[in-house]
Amino acid sequence: MKQYLDLCHSIIEQGKWVENERTGKRCLTLINADLEYDVANGAFPLVTTRKSFWKAAVAELLGYIRGYDNAEDFRKLGTKTWDANANDNQVWLNSPFRKGQDDMGRVYGVQGRHWAKPDGGEIDQLRKIVDDLTRGHDDRGEILNFYNPGEFHMGCLRPCMYSHHFSLLDGELYLNSTQRSCDVPLGLNFNMVQVYVFLAIMAQITGHKPGKAYHKIVNAHIYEDQLELMRDVQLKREPLAGPRFHINPEIKTLEDLETWVTLDDFSVEGYQCHDPIRYPFSV
Repeated sequence: MKQYLDLCHSIIEQGKWVENERTGKRCLTLINADLEYDVANGAFPLVTTRKSFWKAAVAELLGYIRGYDNAEDFRKLGTKTWDANANDNQVWLNSPFRKGQDDMGRVYGVQGRHWAKPDGGEIDQLRKIVDDLTRGHDDRGEILNFYNPGEFHMGCLRPCMYSHHFSLLDGELYLNSTQRSCDVPLGLNFNMVQVYVFLAIMAQITGHKPGKAYHKIVNAHIYEDQLELMRDVQLKREPLAGPRFHINPEIKTLEDLETWVTLDDFSVEGYQCHDPIRYPFSV
């Protein structure tokens, strides 16, 4: 929470106003932010100064792991986070690559599980990483990359959290995640949970102890229509004690995550929080 609150204060105090071409709104923007999460000691980064819907964040991550490309599949997992981008983005609605209602195109998990090779076939990046780490092998290329410029036009949204780099060191698994831009009042809440959970669950299915997860944000911003709520409401609240996150120990393989795992296999213990804040969402 201290890292999160410090970043919010830094954006408000040091940020510069930028016109966001995609949304047509102004953003108070700060370049470069670094967060870290102590997964080894269970320091779960769940925001307490407003209610955080952690289940939707975990459901979205599970959808990425499965390579989903349809908002309906994400809803079945327990999150509506892709409804607007799949169905309300006018540029995507006019695209010849959109297959119909709820189609997201070639974004996020599709790139992670089905990266198209120019000479034909595809690459399952996540499968390779899991197989290598399970064998205790780290070739410094254990990188899951969602950022594919050649297919931006074939999806509803370019990835924000686009790279996850896993490393083995002295028996512990580490994660470095890079995010090109971040809606701090809304998106960061999700992203922190996902970075933490991704390392925790990858460590569990590959048989390693988790270490730390490092989260780099290149462009951290607060939209103009979010600023008052952040400055005058959320930042006036006192943070509460952090909760603990639990994963069903029966989840042992990537195949488990692909097939039978649901949100019932994850739980949070001791979560105390202030009331929700309805921040505006920009499509």
